[in-house]
Amino acid sequence: MINPVLLVSKNDVVLVDCGYPNFLSLLEDEMRSKGIDADSLTKVLITHHDDDHMGAIYEIKERHPHIKVVSSEIESKYISGKDKSLRLLQAEELLKIMPKEQQQFGIDFCETLRKVKPVNVDIIVKDGDSLDWAGGCQVISTPGHISLFLTETNSIVTGDAAVVENGELVIANPQFALDLNMAQDSLKKIISMNADNYYCFTEED
Repeated sequence: MINPVLLVSKNDVVLVDCGYPNFLSLLEDEMRSKGIDADSLTKVLITHHDDDHMGAIYEIKERHPHIKVVSSEIESKYISGKDKSLRLLQAEELLKIMPKEQQQFGIDFCETLRKVKPVNVDIIVKDGDSLDWAGGCQVISTPGHISLFLTETNSIVTGDAAVVENGELVIANPQFALDLNMAQDSLKKIISMNADNYYCFTEED
């Protein structure tokens, strides 16, 4: 299960990550169930360029062109399509060494990643930036991701920098981490902030 986060304040309605391609109707339905019109969305923050985090952004921008896309400078290159997706590069390399019986899965996964449509990034944020979303929040650079510290509630929106497993914060799918050392450093950084709440994008079974 994936968990996009919606930050609502007087001047902004910000969606943090947007799920897979064709998720727009699901997002709009969920917002409507909370009494929020999707037309009130002002920004979408993409924590990183994996397909489950940015897959629906092209569709969102197409239907709601006023929305601003926010990301880190590093991630903006992949979100905009200026550089090839690191996840696709990883998948293509793994495909070369996959056993024959698994290769169709690898081929299909690569095709899925290639179908993610890029969009331009409107706003670049960096570590330590203060934003007035949801009563105030601070950008946390967790290399390979952006996380957000929500000051009013002492909470962290982790993206995929962490996931809760057996009651503990751990690295999400470490076997697929693009850089395991960076992922470990990001997790330590998040844990060291001693937040009261952690909102993780991915929910472990």
